[in-house]
Amino acid sequence: MSNTRLRLDRTQSVPIYRQLYQRLREAMTDGRLPPGKRVPSVRSLASELNLSRGTVELAYQLLVSEGYLLPRGPAGTIVSPHLPDSMGPTPTPDTMAQQAPEPDLEPPLPFQLGLPALDAFPHKLWARLTQRRLRAQSSAELNYPPPTGHPALKRALVSYLGVSRGIACQPEQIFITDSYRDTLGLICRALLAPGDSGWFEEPGYVMARERLLGAGMLLNPVSVDAEGLNVEEGCSRTTQARFAVVTPTHQSPTGVTMTLARRRALMAWAKREEAWIIEDDYDSEYRYRGQPEPALKSLDGDERVLYTGTFSKVLFPAIKLAYLVVPRAQVATFQRTMQGLGHGAPTLSQAVVTDFIEEGHFARHLKRMRALYQVRREHLSQALEHHLGDRVQLDLQAGGMHLLARLPEGADDVTIANRAASAGLGGHALSAWYLSSARQSGLLLSFTNVIDAAHADALATRLAALTV
Repeated sequence: MSNTRLRLDRTQSVPIYRQLYQRLREAMTDGRLPPGKRVPSVRSLASELNLSRGTVELAYQLLVSEGYLLPRGPAGTIVSPHLPDSMGPTPTPDTMAQQAPEPDLEPPLPFQLGLPALDAFPHKLWARLTQRRLRAQSSAELNYPPPTGHPALKRALVSYLGVSRGIACQPEQIFITDSYRDTLGLICRALLAPGDSGWFEEPGYVMARERLLGAGMLLNPVSVDAEGLNVEEGCSRTTQARFAVVTPTHQSPTGVTMTLARRRALMAWAKREEAWIIEDDYDSEYRYRGQPEPALKSLDGDERVLYTGTFSKVLFPAIKLAYLVVPRAQVATFQRTMQGLGHGAPTLSQAVVTDFIEEGHFARHLKRMRALYQVRREHLSQALEHHLGDRVQLDLQAGGMHLLARLPEGADDVTIANRAASAGLGGHALSAWYLSSARQSGLLLSFTNVIDAAHADALATRLAALTV
């Protein structure tokens, strides 16, 4: 109960105990103190409001005598479960409509994109690491977190990225943010300006598109084919581009991998035009056949690539941690920008992730998830082929966390996706990921939370009924 909501006016003629009584009664009326809620002790409320204990005790006694509060001895005092009828008028439908309830936390939807296997996360291990960090917290760790990120986490990421993605960098080149969208906003502030033009994959990641457009960027769609972003097309269509946003390892949403020839062409364009390449490496950890592709950043001899990653898809979304690797020459620029924004992710979560990486849990977790996702993808693809037959054509690429079920030409994937949402299913319509009118039809379906073959069969049956 905030003392700002119980502010008392000593200049009034109404006694302080009476003002406190009225404020508490109002809190019960508007629901801030619901029935059964324990109220602060006399001692603690007196200390919080800088009042004498006798003043608070007098207000409480008055509320008890009128039936608003119920003493429970050592258990404290609670708001009476049976409040008096004199509490005030019953809310009308109009006033109730104005007080929209906050939504409860909801479980993930089947096929929902961007979610790791939440049922397979090592909860007990994570709780143990968190508890250990809490017990050992120093006063420095309770201070405001560094705007650019926890130094220990940045050092851990230097080692991880060097081994897993072939990226050679220093801790000062890494900036910790709370999400990929936050990272894009940081890049826009540090290096770009409203009205700047850039290449954007067609089709491309919807959330990134919305974030960039919201920052005032002008996006030019460049088509994606079996080799990834068509760099030649981009060069012929746009001469003033300041940046390109790409997902070269596992293109979002088609899943194709950009070829080495296209990567080199893109790097040459960036050098020639002094443009920036924003590499979104969102789920490269999950590859089910062939050797892992190195990050585009690992080829960045000219320092034109801004590499972005996130822990949302390899750990869990609620952790709200992502990271950005910038060219050495831009470190000072990004440091100034983050200092101005006052960014700083919670130290505790960064410290726990650091331990998770350095103690080897992260590598083991990724290995388990790769094996699990390969099985779950197989379950879903077989179920879709069985129940939808020639109504879909499945694109099973080398990696990723979702599959693309292409629909026949002319099929209305938006209507099907809307029906699925109404039926409690997730997934996206492929056509919604296009900027231009030249669109293909399909459904983007995550398999990470498909538990087993029976679950996949049940989901495919439900989806098939919506595509008729």
